[in-house]
Formats: sequence, structure tokens, C-alpha cells
Amino acid sequence: MHKTANAPDKLPKQLQGKAKTMLHDIYLSESRKSADKAFDTFIRTFDGKYSKATECLEKDREHLLTFYNFPAHHWKHIRSTNTIESPFATVRLRTDKTRGQGSEKTTHMMVFKLLEQASMRWQKLAGSNIIPMVMAGAIFEDGELKKAA
Repeated sequence: MHKTANAPDKLPKQLQGKAKTMLHDIYLSESRKSADKAFDTFIRTFDGKYSKATECLEKDREHLLTFYNFPAHHWKHIRSTNTIESPFATVRLRTDKTRGQGSEKTTHMMVFKLLEQASMRWQKLAGSNIIPMVMAGAIFEDGELKKAA
């Protein structure tokens, strides 16, 4: 998500809305093939005048589209940074208020306990029953199981 937020920043303000729409077309595509088409359209549209914006995305193309190799249930979690940032918001709030957390050991203990308490309110990830298959090396293509591990 951070990479796709950086690319429009390299464009003039009047083009940023169009660029964001085109980026949404890329990562909300139903398949890798249609995402590649949308990606190529973005590159063709902005490459001439705004090469910094296209280079920013083009160099990480494979990484940005890797989520198509995972189950479709997981895509919304992979495309979002909320899964990572949300748990640490609780920790950040507490550690910002606490002056001088003490030693490194006490800080680690405090962070552990804060995350442990926060985890009681967490919801399961969509498709959590598929995670063992992913960990075992099952191959997915466009979100569908292609070959079991």
C-alpha cells in the first residue's frame, strides 16, 4: 500500500485522482492477467512525462502483484497495512504516554502484555482455515488452489 501511495505523489495534483483510480484497477483486479493489463495501462499513460511515478512502481512490479499467488480470501489482508499497523497502535499509545519505560527488559514485558491484551479483541483472518495449506507450500493461481502441497 505504501508503494502505491508514493506513485501518485510524484504526479501533479490534477492527475493524482486519475492515478489512484488506475492503481485501484490494478490491485482490485480479479486475476493476475487483468492486473498486468491495468499495470501496463498505467505505465503507458504516465511514462512519457512522469517517469519517476512509473519507475517507482515498475521496479517492484513482481512484489506488488505477488498477492495473486495466495488464496483470494487473504487478498484483502495482504493488500492492507492495517493487519500490521492496528496492533501496534495500542502499543504506541501506551508507550508514548509512559515517560522513561525503564530498562529494555521492562519495555519488552510491557509491549508483550499490551499485545496480549489487545489480541483478545482481534478477529480471525478471512480464510484462516487455509493458512496451514499456504504454510505447507500449496500453490495458488489467481486466488484458486492450483496444486496441493
